[in-house]
Amino acid sequence: MKNKKIKVGIIGTGNIGSDLLVKIQRSDVLTCALFIGKNPQSENIKRAASMGIRISHQSIKAIEENPDLCDIIFDATSAQVHATHAPILKKLRKFTIDLTPSGIGKMCIPLINIEEALAAPNVNMVSCGAQATIPIISALMNVHRETQYVEIVSSIASRSAGIGTRDNIDELTQSTSEAIKTFTNVPRAKTIIIFNPAEPPIHMHNTVYAKIENPKLDLLTAKVYAVVEKIKKYVPGYRLTLDPVYENDRLTVMTEVVGLGDFLPVFSGNLDIMNCAAIAVAEGYAHKKLLIS
Repeated sequence: MKNKKIKVGIIGTGNIGSDLLVKIQRSDVLTCALFIGKNPQSENIKRAASMGIRISHQSIKAIEENPDLCDIIFDATSAQVHATHAPILKKLRKFTIDLTPSGIGKMCIPLINIEEALAAPNVNMVSCGAQATIPIISALMNVHRETQYVEIVSSIASRSAGIGTRDNIDELTQSTSEAIKTFTNVPRAKTIIIFNPAEPPIHMHNTVYAKIENPKLDLLTAKVYAVVEKIKKYVPGYRLTLDPVYENDRLTVMTEVVGLGDFLPVFSGNLDIMNCAAIAVAEGYAHKKLLIS
């Protein structure tokens, strides 16, 4: 089984799908068997074809007509489109990783609930802000369960926010806040997403604010450090930029995400963290499937 790989398909040939393709190419347990979209003139589809990847312009129909080609499907389209894809993929019994804010599948933050997510047929990666901040908030809540309010601010380069991100901004904001409450049990959560037009483009920057009285700073700092190191195992560009600081009755923690520069520029850390998290889920599924076989 050493050289065996699990076949995956990618629906969506934009930036996210193209970056996933590069990441899959270097995986020890994944191989891309199908790269599909709708636009036959897509430069990204042409690029995939030149790499020897099987392509299709028939979108979901390509999987319906060839269900045995893939075990795992990445859906990198949109929330609205995934609502159409999800029941089809469920019927075909394909393990699906949803990179849209559809809210249909099992929400997954790999560091927190990957094992639980692997048992679900459809896994939703929530949002870049959720992936970047929920593990930090969870660490804070583990120390101070009495915390009543958390706020996050995610600033991303305007150039890294494509049409999909802009069209789904309301869904992204709402799903992130809901995910924070679900994963950490904090009663109230607020999410703010900023598109920063600065040139040169900034890296993704995340700030977590929490209303905590008499925080145990040493313990909180140790917990945050541990979380950051664990996230870096599957998101290498993730880093802590401000240790927990307590001022004006508010705890503040800051992180940054620098992209790997695979297909996307390094300033697109917001997209990179989503894809890295999705690859972690796919590889987790692949390891289990290979172990069983």
